Amino acid sequence: MTAPDQGLHETAPLAALNIDVSYGRERALAGVSMLAPAGRLTVLAGPNGSGKSTLLSALSRILKPVSGAVLLDGRAMSDMPTREIARTLGLLPQGPLVPEGITVYDLVCRGRYPHQGFLKQWSAADEEAVGRALSVTGVEALASRPVESLSGGQRQRCFIAMTLAQETAILLFDEPVTFLDLRYQVEVMELIASLSRRHGRTVVAVLHDINAALQYADRIVFLKDGRIHDVLENPADCSEEHIHTVFGAKVTRVTHPLTGKPAFLPSPPTGAAP
Repeated sequence: MTAPDQGLHETAPLAALNIDVSYGRERALAGVSMLAPAGRLTVLAGPNGSGKSTLLSALSRILKPVSGAVLLDGRAMSDMPTREIARTLGLLPQGPLVPEGITVYDLVCRGRYPHQGFLKQWSAADEEAVGRALSVTGVEALASRPVESLSGGQRQRCFIAMTLAQETAILLFDEPVTFLDLRYQVEVMELIASLSRRHGRTVVAVLHDINAALQYADRIVFLKDGRIHDVLENPADCSEEHIHTVFGAKVTRVTHPLTGKPAFLPSPPTGAAP
């Protein structure tokens, strides 16, 4: 198993240092340390109940660790004002709610909330930020439409646009392609990958689909039983043994014919009919 180098936490925009997180008496994370390197897409992967979403919630200060610390640009997040955090870190949770009757434009404008104040009026800078977010996500033509009228993939792009309108250097996504069909899964994952590779954002995403993670991630953090099991700085190094150890599944490794990256197919039980 490969553990992250805690000595690098001072140079990482976002880091968890030996955190424990509990739900009541139930320990969800134990002694977890991880880094989110600048300008890279880090994927949190692992079986159900392994602690992926819990870790993301701790990284965004939704959950407070009972011990250890989460550092944002080298500072303890627990000591930072909420609005300051929101100007640095954006979070798109799983299954965000859509306010009834809201248009795409108005939804994306909500991303500017951290930049508003009691007396501050809507500014040209706010308008430009919203325009950039609509453009990057490719939903400019949908700006006047009600969000509830859109397809699942279009809607997810609009929520990503809202998150981008915060203009934060760090973006967190909790299972952003869950419940989307294959076409929209690909579109949304291409968009999320481009946020780090083309726009320089530091991105952390929880993904349920390990094959999607392998195609898009710059690095993968595997969790198991509330602990960091392994960190792959190069997803191409992922092996059948990794998948079997983490997920308890027997698989066969194949190579994607276009990307050259690994993918895994379930192995049929011994003696199963062809």
